[in-house]
Amino acid sequence: MAPHRALATSAEVIAVRPGSPLSGSVSVDGSKNAALPLLAAAAAVRRTVQLENVPASADVHWMLTLIQGAGWHAARAVGRPDSVVIMPPDGVPAEPDLAPAARIRASYYLVPALLALQGNARLPWPGGCRIGERGMDLHFKVYEAFGDRVAVHDEGYAIKAGRPTTGTVSHTLPFRSRGATVVAVLRAVVAGRALRLGRPNLSPEVLAVLDALRSAGWEARAGEQVLDLSPAAASPAEAPAWRVPGDKIEAGTLACAVAATGGTARIEGVQGRDVVPLQEALQRLGIPTSVREDVLLVDGSAARPTGRPLRAIATLATGGLDADFEPPLMALALGQPGTHLFADSINPGRHGNLLPQLARLGAKIEEISPTECRLTGPQRLTGAGVEATDIRTGSALMVAALTARGITTLGGVDQLRRGHADLPGKLLHLGADICEVAP
Repeated sequence: MAPHRALATSAEVIAVRPGSPLSGSVSVDGSKNAALPLLAAAAAVRRTVQLENVPASADVHWMLTLIQGAGWHAARAVGRPDSVVIMPPDGVPAEPDLAPAARIRASYYLVPALLALQGNARLPWPGGCRIGERGMDLHFKVYEAFGDRVAVHDEGYAIKAGRPTTGTVSHTLPFRSRGATVVAVLRAVVAGRALRLGRPNLSPEVLAVLDALRSAGWEARAGEQVLDLSPAAASPAEAPAWRVPGDKIEAGTLACAVAATGGTARIEGVQGRDVVPLQEALQRLGIPTSVREDVLLVDGSAARPTGRPLRAIATLATGGLDADFEPPLMALALGQPGTHLFADSINPGRHGNLLPQLARLGAKIEEISPTECRLTGPQRLTGAGVEATDIRTGSALMVAALTARGITTLGGVDQLRRGHADLPGKLLHLGADICEVAP
């Protein structure tokens, strides 16, 4: 297999073979998880907004398609594919095309903008990764706090805007849901009302939305217990220009791949503070890392395995381990000495996808419960045919395949591309032995 041939974006199966340690410099794309709510926020502010560093992942494509189908004008700038301009609708479309909402989980972010445009929103149930039940009850409670009416049916749900009122909306979330936090913020924006939200999610993706709204004139103060949002007396005259933060999960996945192969790499384009939980996990395993303002440095060549147990527990707490870091860390830990514990109660179906695929490579992982598992390393993996059943399972399998004896073939690459425009290409750039094969 030729290790340095660019991968075609239409490849349906990718073959991976172990080779030399990964090394070099690579830049991550903009974050899919941050771009989707920022696109919805651009629609909600009802003015022209330019977004930079927008990734070309499939989920972002479908969100842009959904925004256009609902009546907004959305286009990538000529000669700058990572720059997108969102402009308000000229009027209410006669027949909005909302079918793409069924393709992505984040389609629910667009509901507030639809309420402002036409007074109601009727969408199919959101799609996305099949990683367990992720209901929308918290979202519906947010809308009810604003006086909206909610109806659900087999095919989807409908929200009808309540009568406009004034005053602060106070609401407390039962847990720190990122989706419900963004929905509450955007609903306040389109209503032009102050919001006092208890127990907010303060992930980098939420903070990016708050920073964007500040540039559009809103006042936002986010604390561990309460998020306060207030409309400004006047909006800035200039059109807002927002930037999607670098993809922390892509950076973490690349870091795990570099560490697994004993390589050394410089991963650019990510806010250092966003990858601190991942960095701490790598250091616990004895893998030297350092974080600068927008760079993550990994030196797997100087690794000194500690044998200490890694506890990778996904959490919604501020500064905790993002659930999407857990799969690539699990793939890395298979080659590290010690007994390691992994848990993800946020996405209860994720282990049901990931563990059987790793088992195809020979991984021995003890399932303690549907959301907890334990493994003891180091383990030797053997190449086999595996399937990317969701985005993060696909990225974890890429990491594991880099150390498995023989050739691993990865199907379901369309799932991987939903979250990453070209993760295999970035690994190829670092020297991974990867190529496309006939399915």
